[in-house]
Amino acid sequence: MIPWLIFALILVPLLVVAFVAARRRTVAGEHPTNETAEDRAEMEREFAEAEAYQAEHRAEDRARYDEERF
Repeated sequence: MIPWLIFALILVPLLVVAFVAARRRTVAGEHPTNETAEDRAEMEREFAEAEAYQAEHRAEDRARYDEERF
């Protein structure tokens, strides 16, 4: 009975505290506080460029696949 009590009263709260701390660190890393509107616009532009490149690559890959298939 004593080991279960130790487990419930010590280990579980420690795991919860560790999880909350890790979660806060992750959220803080994903959303920097000193990010400006220009930084966000730059990031959006880079994502748009990456999406366009990926779409172009998919089209080329599809064309190459179709040529190889026939």
